[in-house]
Amino acid sequence: MYTIKLFLFIVPLVISSRIDQDHPSFDSISPQPKSRFAMLDDVKILANGLLQLGHGLKDFVHKTKGQINDIFQKLNIFDQSFYILSLQTNEIKEEEKKLRNTTSKLQVKNEEVKNMSLELNLKLENVLEEKILLQQKVRYLEEQLTNLIKNQPEIQEHPEVTSLKTFVQQQDNSIKDLLKTVEEQYRQLNQQHSQIKEIENQLRRSGIQEYTENSLSSKPRTPRTTPSLHLNETKNVEHDDMPADCTAIYNKGEHTSGIYPIRPSNSQVFNVYCDVKPGNSWTLIQHRIDGSQNFNETWENYKYGFGQLDGEFWLGLEKIYSIVKQSNYILRIELEDWKDTKHFIEYSFHLGNHETNYKLRLIEMKGNVPNILPENKDLVFSTWDHKPQGHFLCPESYSGGWWWHNVCEENNLNGNYNKPRAKTKPERRRGICWKSQNGRLYSVKSTKMLIRPTNSESFE
Repeated sequence: MYTIKLFLFIVPLVISSRIDQDHPSFDSISPQPKSRFAMLDDVKILANGLLQLGHGLKDFVHKTKGQINDIFQKLNIFDQSFYILSLQTNEIKEEEKKLRNTTSKLQVKNEEVKNMSLELNLKLENVLEEKILLQQKVRYLEEQLTNLIKNQPEIQEHPEVTSLKTFVQQQDNSIKDLLKTVEEQYRQLNQQHSQIKEIENQLRRSGIQEYTENSLSSKPRTPRTTPSLHLNETKNVEHDDMPADCTAIYNKGEHTSGIYPIRPSNSQVFNVYCDVKPGNSWTLIQHRIDGSQNFNETWENYKYGFGQLDGEFWLGLEKIYSIVKQSNYILRIELEDWKDTKHFIEYSFHLGNHETNYKLRLIEMKGNVPNILPENKDLVFSTWDHKPQGHFLCPESYSGGWWWHNVCEENNLNGNYNKPRAKTKPERRRGICWKSQNGRLYSVKSTKMLIRPTNSESFE
């Protein structure tokens, strides 16, 4: 580049000197003609400039070739990288396709498990109905036999009657064995269902499945219809070895959290979720984790329960009462805030029956959180469609069924589920919240309400 500039500078000088030599001014008088040697020097200068220009152009061409070669090398590297990236993309697509196929298979298996569970429930109900019919027939035959013995004491029992009684007794024993087998299969199916749910949750967290969050309606007077938990109950049949609560199940050697059937005294058989902790097992009566279940339900649903035992649910006031009337029980409330900080509080308590609107009276035992519920006061349970006389209409503005006193407390663990950082106090009031002693409201991400006997050996 420098050579070109030098050449462009020299050429005008040479040309101008030639013009001056060929066309002298009128004022100048040349004493002698220019010699040929002077013209030769000019030619040499011009040739030298052209030579330098040629060298400069040659160097420029070499540099340009080198740059072009570098560009081609970079393009080759880019092509190779792009090819490798395309191969990796194809592999990722194949893996994603396999995962989707696996997910589809799991969903199909989940549906099969649900269908099997429904079939087992139907079979169990049919077996129980048949057993009830057989028991009724046996009672009728026993009554007839008793009457015959009274009327004809000297006549011996007819052989056909004896064989019939033996046959009925054998059938009754067979039905009991079948019932135990069906209950065990039902428990195993529940465990498999929980495992499938856990696998599906892992797939959702990995980003393969799309997750759609169902938003809940904020209207307090329009609850959706929810299947109650009592639909899956069995009939009121004698089960001598059926545990009365989760503590009894734990004492029999079952130390794994999950869904188990229980039968409190003078009650029906129903399923509960047992939450196993070190040294004991608690019966879970309320659980909230993500707001997927609407808790602004009717009195009827709060009485008999709603939701899914492996998700969000309310066990039911009637079932809770059937458990706690057997002995003295402890109520434990666990809270987890949006910073994953966990708190708990335990009460000794007394719960009334439906005639008292399930009146609750609490005495705090221990905990690391300020009181969630008032102590030594009669708390009456009410919902938007069932309001005991003489009490405030708190559920109208606070949402969800709960135990209330003569004032509307801030702590309502069955309120609508709001996301964190609600803007106004009314929004916080309608969510899951608890109020500290300094009057500040805190939003809660998840809640648990659990019960167990004061004496862990009560139902061994």
